[in-house]
Amino acid sequence: MTTLLAIFLISLLFSLISTPVAKYLGQKLGAMDMPNERKCHQTPIPRNGGLAIVFTFFLTLCIMSLFNTDISNKLHLNRPMIFLFIGSLICFGVGLFDDFKRLGPYIKFSVQILAASVAFMGGIRIEFFHLGNFHIHAGILSYFITVFWFVFFINAINLIDGLDGLAAGVTFFACIVLVVLSILQKDFLIAVLFTTLSGSILGFLRYNFNPASIFMGDGGSYFLGYIIAGLSVMGAVKSQLGAAMLIPLVALGVPIFDTMISPLRRFMLGQAMFKPDKGHIHHRLIEKGLSARRSVLIIYAISICLCLLSILLVNFRNEQAGLFLIILGSGSVVFIRKIGYFDYFATDKIYGWFRDVTDEAGFTRDRRTFLSLQLEIINARELNALWGKICNALERLEFDMAELIIHDTPEMNQGLNTSLTIIPVHNTNHDCRLNKNFEWIWIRDTFINEQDISKNSTFKIELPLLNDENQSFGTLLLIKDLQRNTISHYTLRRVEHLRRSIISALAAI
Repeated sequence: MTTLLAIFLISLLFSLISTPVAKYLGQKLGAMDMPNERKCHQTPIPRNGGLAIVFTFFLTLCIMSLFNTDISNKLHLNRPMIFLFIGSLICFGVGLFDDFKRLGPYIKFSVQILAASVAFMGGIRIEFFHLGNFHIHAGILSYFITVFWFVFFINAINLIDGLDGLAAGVTFFACIVLVVLSILQKDFLIAVLFTTLSGSILGFLRYNFNPASIFMGDGGSYFLGYIIAGLSVMGAVKSQLGAAMLIPLVALGVPIFDTMISPLRRFMLGQAMFKPDKGHIHHRLIEKGLSARRSVLIIYAISICLCLLSILLVNFRNEQAGLFLIILGSGSVVFIRKIGYFDYFATDKIYGWFRDVTDEAGFTRDRRTFLSLQLEIINARELNALWGKICNALERLEFDMAELIIHDTPEMNQGLNTSLTIIPVHNTNHDCRLNKNFEWIWIRDTFINEQDISKNSTFKIELPLLNDENQSFGTLLLIKDLQRNTISHYTLRRVEHLRRSIISALAAI
């Protein structure tokens, strides 16, 4: 314990000294985070603080290698650790470069995968799980699971780094917990590494807490996410991997949750998956009226509770662990409801989206029926027959009146059968007439033209029958009394399908 305390104090001291140096370099070299609508700060602030964390971490390890104690002697380089450090520097490098010159999300994502692959090649792999009495081998999926684990943690820390001191504080608490758990498992090598990392973070947090004078930037968040992910796997290999992997997930519960919910939120809102937004947990707390400092303190409190619960989780039996996770999940639901996350995932919105998808894919019976009407319209090769098919479609859409005007062209004259003046439809009470001006009118028997057409509840839409080559065939006018029957969820989509089908039929006549 004395050695671990010495490691912590040494890394803390070097971090307190190196962070102002990193701040000076950031100002001189132009690694500044400029204020904008997504930022909470009002003045430019250096964003290369990760440089101080990384420098302190490796410098402390070099100094500890000179000590001669039972714990420090365990600090020796082996293949997994060498590859872990190489991958962490690759990840840090792309993040630091992004702090100076902004990179595209796909480049950063690709380098993250590369760095994770380096760790995998070094032997840091998720190859099996222990779940109760079940022993599961990942097999060929081991690579993909391992890479996902690394990339997930990297982006979890990066996404939570949105307020002064937030990412640094959350990762510090998680590292302290992982130090404790490593000691309980007598894995002192992992304990040394997490102790060094925690001291580096705490020294940086002195300058990063609200009001921050320096940010860790992508370089710092990428490095922290990568190291925590790698050391968690290395430490879990000596224990039951299935249970041990839950510990960092629970300890980092806030950023983990935010990482899982962010792509879903952006998907629901139709936003780009990698586009920054103001929908993260800390942003939602601020929208509720909390200050940035208070929002950070609330998340600190939640993280501390999760860290304490993760320690208790180690001593739980399977049944107790399951009950713990149920309670944790219930508490999470209450929390995310309070901060308004359910606004994005309301049942009516999800159900509406699901209906749209199933309708567009043709899974619903109504969509398939209307598709058959579209095919009949497209295959009509005579104008009167075409109008009859259109009347059938309009009847199904529950319109009250329709008027079709076709331009007078030689081609249209050839397709017109002037001997047919009444078009039969399924309901014989519907009236479809042809006048001499290439104009067809359809009126529902319950619709009084002169009276109902001027009502405030009358919905009118005029559709130009214009193809992709800007050739105009005519106009389709539709009228519907919304007081009698409202527009259904798919009416306007069906109308556009109808318009396109009519244009295709007229082009073929």
